[in-house]
Amino acid sequence: MGICSYFTYSVLIGIIAKKLATLIAIIVAVIIYVLAIVALRVFSKEEILQLPSGNKIYGILEKMKIY
Repeated sequence: MGICSYFTYSVLIGIIAKKLATLIAIIVAVIIYVLAIVALRVFSKEEILQLPSGNKIYGILEKMKIY
């Protein structure tokens, strides 16, 4: 996650403003973090259902055959 966000920032810093490059790098890091949590199945079904909109999230994960 850190390497990807650093690489994203490094590439974008020469193209766009520092603040925007930082924001995009943070968004990339968050996306990678969420994908890692889903791929590693960190949360159980019960824990996902306890999240706000957990039923909807779990339904999406089931349709994608992840859980």
